Amino acid sequence: MARFIKIYEDKPSEKELQRVVDVLRDGGLVIYPTDTVYGLGCDITNSRALEKIAKIKGVKLEKANFSFVCYDLSNLSDYVKQIDTSTFKLLKRALPGAYTFILPGNNSLPKEFKKKTTVGIRVPDNNIARCLVQMLGNPIVSTSIHDEDEVLEYSTDPELIFEKWQNIVDVVIDGGYGDNTPSTIVDLSGHEPVVVREGKGSLDIL
Repeated sequence: MARFIKIYEDKPSEKELQRVVDVLRDGGLVIYPTDTVYGLGCDITNSRALEKIAKIKGVKLEKANFSFVCYDLSNLSDYVKQIDTSTFKLLKRALPGAYTFILPGNNSLPKEFKKKTTVGIRVPDNNIARCLVQMLGNPIVSTSIHDEDEVLEYSTDPELIFEKWQNIVDVVIDGGYGDNTPSTIVDLSGHEPVVVREGKGSLDIL
């Protein structure tokens, strides 16, 4: 059964964060808050954990459109081809924030994603998510947790999330109520920005 760990966003406990990071390093799956909906994530370097998330989502790992959640833009060059100045300025303007940016992937992508030409990058405006990534030392591969209820679409109450996921994941973080609007997805892999999904992030940044 999963552990249910309370962490406060305004002052995340280093001890509690470390407990979660240890689980991630060990190949565990974690549900955690972002600046939009709650996410399901694992360590980007752990193949077994990546396979588990793909299985939960019912997709083949090499075809999965998971986001890479980063602490800031310093991880970009690890996974993304060199981008031009105007693209970089747009990212600086928007992040941290409620956006997922699709960017051209480079040859250093983890082997599970080698066949992908693009990668979705997230830097959420949420202390818990960013501190986890910072302490882990590399990005978290992440996907939104959808609700089967067609009206709700996204669960926002951590206790209800725990009830549903306690036998599937290893940790559920209670970081307070989540949002029920997902991130805005913008494709920056072509010549012009293309809005793939309008979500919480304002389009004024484009």
